[in-house]
Formats: sequence, structure tokens, C-alpha cells
Amino acid sequence: MQIDSTLWVVTLVGLVAVFALDFVVAVRRPHAVSMREASLWTAFYVAAAIAFGVFIATQFGGEYAGQFYAGWLTEYSLSVDNLFVFVIIMSRFRVPRQSQQLVLLIGIALALIMRAGFIALGAAAITRFSWVFYLFGAFLIYTAYHLAKHDEEESEEFRENRVIRWVKAVLPTTDVYDGNRFRTVVDGRKLFTPMLVVMVAIGTTDLLFALDSIPAIFGLTQEPYLVFTANAFALMGLRQLYFLLGGLLDRLVFLSIGLAVVLGFIGVKLILEALHTNTLPFINGGEHVEWALKIPVTISLGVIVTVLVVTAIASLLHTRRGDRTG
Repeated sequence: MQIDSTLWVVTLVGLVAVFALDFVVAVRRPHAVSMREASLWTAFYVAAAIAFGVFIATQFGGEYAGQFYAGWLTEYSLSVDNLFVFVIIMSRFRVPRQSQQLVLLIGIALALIMRAGFIALGAAAITRFSWVFYLFGAFLIYTAYHLAKHDEEESEEFRENRVIRWVKAVLPTTDVYDGNRFRTVVDGRKLFTPMLVVMVAIGTTDLLFALDSIPAIFGLTQEPYLVFTANAFALMGLRQLYFLLGGLLDRLVFLSIGLAVVLGFIGVKLILEALHTNTLPFINGGEHVEWALKIPVTISLGVIVTVLVVTAIASLLHTRRGDRTG
């Protein structure tokens, strides 16, 4: 897949323009996002991702379009799991509802910038060392195992990471919000408001989530352009999805199990691909393993869609049954 510099520039300019539009709306008209507004924006971002996949299909072929869709769906579903933590962060710092969209917007923008660095490192590692697939695959299977054992009590607790503690220790901050301002004056002193701390919390927390999502998407496509754009479309739609799902998050009771299946499947797929292109001397004498077949992207996409649909339906049926019996 040959991507020229012009397409990269156009893509980046387009993403920056969308973020700039969102930023202007969030800053000039801070407000609590309604369900209708969140639904329309979510539909817009989903339609944009689908249209982008069609563009990839027409320019580079259906194989790459399938890789993009599989990567985007995986990143989007993993992002839904991240929303649980975002809800906890908003509650933990008591962020006013009218300021939440600005917090999410800037936090997600920071996360995308940091993820771009991860993607560049991952692409360079894969290009030089095919055995990295073994590490990615093993890590995803390990992550899937822990997701399957997901403890709800653990998810309800937010622990401040080192970056957040450093920001609070170094910068003079106050616990009082002043609209969407990052700085305010208290008793004649200029202090940073909690808005700054919350944005750091959202951005750094999402970066931690990238530790499993980036290896996962590299298991579906090794094209840096597709990896980056799939992450971008997933993250851009995350803000409105946060307001759209809202109270529905607690109804997705089997989400962690579904994501565990998806990550476990991708982990196995990565290890099979590593065996297929094996160059490690202590595995089959450095020769590829005959039975380690590559899983086509159509099967990967089918597995991901099926697991996510079954997970959503099973979760809603389970919670509906609980509502009736309760």
C-alpha cells in the first residue's frame, strides 16, 4: 500500500479541521450535550468512517478496506470500554456537565498525538523484527485473560497515575472550577483550575489503554496509514459516544467478555502470522511453520462483528431480564 505525502497531508489537515470545528463549538457555546445532538454527531462520525473505508476500497482495493473496517471496529469497541473509566474520572473530579465535552475533546486530541508516536514505534519494530508479532500476540492473549476476569469493583476505582500526581504537585491548582478556564484568580493568586488536571487524566489514561489497542490493530493490518486513521476515527467519535451511551454503559455487562474474545482471537492470529513468517532459529530451525496459515481479513472482520453483536444483544437481554425480576 503506497501512500504518498499528499494523502498524508490531506488526511492530517482534515482531522485537524474537524477537531478545530469541535473545539470552536465547545469553547464558544459550552453546554450540556443532549441525546439528539449526541446521536446526530455519532451518526456523522460513523458515516464518515464508513465513507473513508469506501474511499480506501476504491483507491487501494477491498482487502485494505476490510483491514481498515476491522481495525476501526476493534478500536471503537475498545474505546467503549474506556468510557467506563472516563465516567469515573468525570465523577471523581466533579466536572460540570457543560464543560465535559471540552475536557473530552482536548483529552482525546492529546491521546491521538501520543498514539501517533506509539504507531510509529510499532510500525518500525514490525518492519525490522517480524518476531515482534510473538510479543504482541502473547500480550493480547494475556490482556484477554485479565479482561475475562474483569472485576467490576476494580473498574469503579480510579487511581491517579504519576503524571497526574506530578501536575498537581508542581503546578499551583485549586479545586474550584471557573467555567472552561484553565487558570483563575483565588485570593489574588493565579492558580490552575481542575480542568487542566482532568484533561491530563483523560489523555494519559487513554494512552495506557493504547498499550493493548495498538498491538490489537497491528494484528489486523500492518499499514501505518490504516492504523493511524482507524485510531483517529475511533477517537473522534468517542466524545459524542460518551454522551450518547451515558447511563447505558452499565447495561453492557458482557462487554469485557466480548472484548476478551476479540483480543484473544487477534492474539492467536498474530502468533500464527509470526509462525508463518518465522525467522527465529530456536523455532522450527528458523523456517516458517507449514500449518500456521494466515487468517484472511474477511474472517477477522466477520469474527469481530459477530462477537460484538452477540455481546451487545446478550448484555441487553440480560439487563432487561434483571429489570423484570427486580
